[in-house]
Amino acid sequence: MRVLVTGKSGQLGRSINKIVRENKYDDEFVFVGRGELDLSREESIASYFNKNNFDVIVNCAAYTAVDKAEEEVELANQVNHLAVKQLAEIAKAQQAKLIHISTDYVFDGKSDKPYNEEDMTNPINVYGKTKLSGEQALQEVMKTNAIIIRTSWIYSEFGNNFVDTMLRLGKERDELNVVSDQVGSPTYATDLASAILEIIQNKAFKEEVQVTHVYHYSNEGRIS
Repeated sequence: MRVLVTGKSGQLGRSINKIVRENKYDDEFVFVGRGELDLSREESIASYFNKNNFDVIVNCAAYTAVDKAEEEVELANQVNHLAVKQLAEIAKAQQAKLIHISTDYVFDGKSDKPYNEEDMTNPINVYGKTKLSGEQALQEVMKTNAIIIRTSWIYSEFGNNFVDTMLRLGKERDELNVVSDQVGSPTYATDLASAILEIIQNKAFKEEVQVTHVYHYSNEGRIS
């Protein structure tokens, strides 16, 4: 099987790559970033897949600058929504399976208990709205053979993330002022990467036609 992983420079893409390099897989993995496949440009997506075919597409790429998305609405919508729809159309045409990574930002955060897959979505910012639109477009195009995984608060040894920032600031300052009204479940990117690779290796996923579903994945526990 040929497996494409988008977002090779992101935390999740790099974590999948790390596991693939450290273990022997029978499948061929191709990792691409914006240089090879630019999700902000419709023609770049079309051009790439005119030359390349895959059995599985894992879409780890996204526009994730939450605050900046309020100003760059068109760009966020293109990457998080329209590009996902285009990827779904391509996956369907190529008869490929599609695993798409989404976010807890599709909810409004007002619940005092963990969200499950059946809870009503209600995004309150542009980032969350574009990610939800991407989910909905994918589900509309691919009634089968796709998986949407919502995750939260990803951290890793790669890239910029909240854990890295706090460790750095803790060394630089005696006291930190941070909001304490946000509560979530931090998710180690390598754990999520392992789960994705387990899905890809699963016999039923490889061989059977399955109804498209949304799943939630995070590590256990909660923290403010």
